[in-house]
Amino acid sequence: MRLGLALGYWGRGPNPDHLALAQEAERLGYGSVWTAEAWGSDAFTPLTWIAAHTSRIGLGTGIAQMAARTPTATAMHALTLDHLSGGRLLLGLGLSGPQVVEGWYGRPFPKSPLTATREYVEVIRRVLAREAPVAVAGRFHPLPYTGPDATGLGKPLKPITHPLRSSLPVLLGAEGPKNIAQTVEIADGWLPLYWSPYRTDVYAASLTGLREGFMIAPMARAQVCDDVAEELLPVKAMLGFYIGGMGHAARNFHADLMARMGFEEEARRIQHLFLQGRKEEAIGAVPDAFADEISLVGPRARIAEKLAEWRKGPVTDLLITAPDPHTLRVLAELNT
Repeated sequence: MRLGLALGYWGRGPNPDHLALAQEAERLGYGSVWTAEAWGSDAFTPLTWIAAHTSRIGLGTGIAQMAARTPTATAMHALTLDHLSGGRLLLGLGLSGPQVVEGWYGRPFPKSPLTATREYVEVIRRVLAREAPVAVAGRFHPLPYTGPDATGLGKPLKPITHPLRSSLPVLLGAEGPKNIAQTVEIADGWLPLYWSPYRTDVYAASLTGLREGFMIAPMARAQVCDDVAEELLPVKAMLGFYIGGMGHAARNFHADLMARMGFEEEARRIQHLFLQGRKEEAIGAVPDAFADEISLVGPRARIAEKLAEWRKGPVTDLLITAPDPHTLRVLAELNT
């Protein structure tokens, strides 16, 4: 199981520690470093900055939102950064949810998310293959565009720039069972949002027929500490925000996932409290047991025991959000 460093997205501004953490991760032999985006900083620009200050570590978008860019624009970002980094990019993509797609990007959330995702990946694959001008008769991403307001002047094109790798890895963030099953079919890897090494049966049916080399790369907060309960608070805050606030009361993929993992009553209570504006209570309602299962928090010996459980399953890459170099070093030592 390889280790990766997940830096997430910026808050109010750039984190001054991120570059040093990425460089330390590379020195320690981590396989990859990942950036994200929500509705603030983008995923590609910080990753390009990191690429310019490192030489070996893989560079992942975890995740770039599909609604933010057309698939050809995403392919352009990918082939450009892959060239600049010497072939280190791992292209992680996610559909996001209606709140972000319609509220931030001003686009309709696709009525057939599986079809929209499949088309998006197909366009990217064709751009990177550069075998012919890209023509896709897609429902969501048609090329050329021939809708009712089209000029009729569009024609299929292929990239001017020759991609460095036609086989550039594409990974997908997916939560629903059908979406995960499609990810196994069309992508090179899967980026789970929550992963419990004690509940791998939740995903078993969707992960049949895994190909050799397929990446399963979940994120987990890691922190070497003495006070487990105290260090679980950031995990609970994240879960409270995602489960309670990242979506509508009737359509929240994160809450649905927590429910499938055996915490349905707790997930609905978190949603209810958060949507009533009782955010602190919502965070407090996140079970310590759930936060602990998806994390690596505590003294070194405790983390070693938990890490052994992560190794037993199909995870190929553990992407840790570690706030300090000491935790990075401990995880590297324990994973040898």
